[in-house]
Amino acid sequence: MPLTLARLLISALLLAWAVTSPARAEMNADDKREIERIVRDYILQNPEVVEKALIALETQRREAKAAEQAGKITEMKDTILNSDHQAVLGNPDGRVTLVEFFDYNCGYCKRALNDMLALVESNPDLRVVMKEFPILSEGSMEAARISIAVKDLKPDLYMDYHRELLARSGQANLQKAISIAKELGLDEDALKKAADDGSVTENIQEVRQIAQALGISGTPSYVVGGEMVPGAIGFDRLQTMIQEAAAKCAEQVMC
Repeated sequence: MPLTLARLLISALLLAWAVTSPARAEMNADDKREIERIVRDYILQNPEVVEKALIALETQRREAKAAEQAGKITEMKDTILNSDHQAVLGNPDGRVTLVEFFDYNCGYCKRALNDMLALVESNPDLRVVMKEFPILSEGSMEAARISIAVKDLKPDLYMDYHRELLARSGQANLQKAISIAKELGLDEDALKKAADDGSVTENIQEVRQIAQALGISGTPSYVVGGEMVPGAIGFDRLQTMIQEAAAKCAEQVMC
């Protein structure tokens, strides 16, 4: 066992003894050395104690973080689920909402596209909120601004645009984003004007504020049923979370 960890454990036990022992005021150097020897010998003879302690500590930290995130999600519920800024796919009146934070240059987001499409197909009551979170490159920011412009100008074309830009190989940037939008029939000048609008900046800033509050630092990340989960976790796990959220809806818990 690392010496530093052993010293931490010994210090903790010494502190507990010092606080609880009736004779704590009389503790001397010999007493301290004897306690250290006993603790050291015990740890060496029972090393699994350290592993259990570390696992318990990690579990405690993970649960505390999840509880903090859940509190933030509840606090920001309306902005997360019902912001006027974000595009909505699937059933706009669905009982369960899946929120996805994504970046057009995120390889995992590209692979997760099929999961999202399959979830929409498998869950007629699913509402999907798309949150632009361009964090990987300047090209990501350029593509995000055009994406928001497409959503504002032609919301019925947003799904086609989103799918095309994620599905195509190579880096997403201004040129590629505009090219795809033009293929869908949008006017380049109108796109650029809409992309420069202050509301687009407000959109991206709002998403960043939510991500910061929830501790989201990568894409894709999802919020469903009042829980945040990072990474491309796949169709099966997302489907399970959606079903659990649907059950909670009956109890009027965030869904």
